[in-house]
Amino acid sequence: MKYRKFGSLDWNVSEIGLGCWQIGADWGEVSEDKAKEVLKSSFENGVNFFDTADVYGMGRSEKFVGEFIKSVSERIYVATKAGRQINPHVSEGYYNKELMESYVDQSLSNLNVETIDLLQMHCPPTEVYSSDHTFDMLDYLVSKGKIQHYGFSVQTVDEALACIKRPNTKSIQVIFNIFRQKPAEKLFEIAKEKKVAIIVRVPLASGLLTGKFSKDSSFAPDDHRNYNINGDAFDVGETFSGVNFNKALDAVEDLKNILPTEITLSQLSLRWILMHDAVSVVIPGAKNKDHVNLNTSSSNINEISSLMEKISNIYTEYFFDDVHHRW
Repeated sequence: MKYRKFGSLDWNVSEIGLGCWQIGADWGEVSEDKAKEVLKSSFENGVNFFDTADVYGMGRSEKFVGEFIKSVSERIYVATKAGRQINPHVSEGYYNKELMESYVDQSLSNLNVETIDLLQMHCPPTEVYSSDHTFDMLDYLVSKGKIQHYGFSVQTVDEALACIKRPNTKSIQVIFNIFRQKPAEKLFEIAKEKKVAIIVRVPLASGLLTGKFSKDSSFAPDDHRNYNINGDAFDVGETFSGVNFNKALDAVEDLKNILPTEITLSQLSLRWILMHDAVSVVIPGAKNKDHVNLNTSSSNINEISSLMEKISNIYTEYFFDDVHHRW
């Protein structure tokens, strides 16, 4: 495993971390044993950055993470998220110090820690990113010692650019993959200049970039790839990166045609993300040990400079017109 500096902080994090949504909910059944296996095998493969959220199984994911980090002596960096419990999901809730502190207290209890390494606002309404009230509230939580640092999980590049202007924003979490390339256009250079960490989520486009799906693939009723395919539950960009499923299958075939024989499409996809030096950590999820082993092995894949233009052309042909202007 290779490690990278996390923005302006004195953290060296594994360039491949673990996204803990799958071990909480919304991806079909993941047993307690499998969830613990995912955390243990990730750690054994050098992962020291876990990303979770209070709403992933309404505390289930955080509790698994908290139990695991107490079982090891080595430093593990834990990022969680708050805000999606606000109902209705409106900006005022993000300015309410008492309400947000109550969510943080829940996460502290779930994780069984005295302070949270990194708290991220969880894809709030757009106006939250540029409001002074947001940052007053977050600075208040830092002053109380309940969180060490804060960042933002965003839907759009414009949202990222709004909150990255603030001096205490330490990280941006954004969707970035072969099918969603816009962040590399402008955001990454500004993040490097300001020494803001970039956390990449949905790196495999909800599994499309594993190359294992077909037009006959189906998903369990409690899997967001079933119930959120049209964005009925939350932003459609979180499911298959917001791209057309059948069009993506065609793009995957083109990617397979340029795939080096010694690596998988998943490894290529993660290696492509890591070719961008503004990226601090990429957080693929996993439902079992085999997924973890495949994902973490991507840290040791040779650089793929010769394929970058070909991958860019595939994105332009299939997805630029559909997604580039949306997020």
